Amino acid sequence: MDHKEFEDILDQVVLILNTDITTKSVFSNAKEFENRVREVISTLVAPKGISVSFNPHPHVFPDIAVEQFGVEVKFTLNNTWRSVANSIIESTRHADVLYIYIVFGKMGGTPEVKWAKYDDSVVHVRTTHVPRFEVEINPKRSLFQQMGVSYAEFSNLSIKEKMEYIRQYARSRLEPGERLWWLEESSQSEHSLPLEVKLYTSLSSDEKRKLRAEAAILSPKVVGPSRSRNKYDDAVLYMLTYHGIVCHQARDLFSAGSVALRGDEKRGGIYIQRALQDIESEMYAAAMRLEDALFVEYWGQTYPPDQRIAIWLQMADLYAKDWVPSQVLFQDQG
Repeated sequence: MDHKEFEDILDQVVLILNTDITTKSVFSNAKEFENRVREVISTLVAPKGISVSFNPHPHVFPDIAVEQFGVEVKFTLNNTWRSVANSIIESTRHADVLYIYIVFGKMGGTPEVKWAKYDDSVVHVRTTHVPRFEVEINPKRSLFQQMGVSYAEFSNLSIKEKMEYIRQYARSRLEPGERLWWLEESSQSEHSLPLEVKLYTSLSSDEKRKLRAEAAILSPKVVGPSRSRNKYDDAVLYMLTYHGIVCHQARDLFSAGSVALRGDEKRGGIYIQRALQDIESEMYAAAMRLEDALFVEYWGQTYPPDQRIAIWLQMADLYAKDWVPSQVLFQDQG
């Protein structure tokens, strides 16, 4: 069976299902709809000597295999042609299927069933615990067109190679001040966002110092003048997206008296300078150990660990207005 024959079958499937909707009743759930799609396809391909399994593996992708062709069945009770689909990893893909189509049942609004090619329908990646495709019938532009790679090529990549495309795509959609909450270079990355969310104020003193040091290293703009807009955004977002730590008051990190006066209770001077001097050793340790992906995300590129302090000082000097960080910080690291 070639593409033309299979697409003719899908035309018949859609016609029959739309007739079901208008002459009987709309489908009430996804399982009922998938069973009907499977039943109709089986009936139509039987004269060709082709059988369709009615007991596939529950997680197989796509849902229905017809020799080298596959059908992923999508269903919604809402008035939308968009739906979350399979994982980008496709670890449970049917070994015999080369070409995939979608049969989509939309029961909201005016109920209707349509089919489309899968690679034309993928429009987005939703980054949940596992990145998953989102599909839409007849979109203006597919995800693969946006990424500059075909679905067939993408499917044959390793997970590390796939994630390079996905991260590049995700970054292209970020609004000013937004950050990715995931930076994994592979599905085996050691980092994952904690399920629990903690308040910064509930942490121990040592935990606060460690996190402040990491945030300061990744965001040298914290040294800027007190009236600088968004100076603490990256520091706060880092704690939230990478550690699940919520900090209600950004000034608690660097400019509050509780941190600025910790090393010397005498008031006066530049509080951000005093706060950073107090955690210099923790900042140095953070520069040495934090993963490359974080520096790419926050600095735009990474550097060897032994160069990071010098680079940080260069950037900090550009942000600071009433003091010069390189003249007072890390003087013993020269």
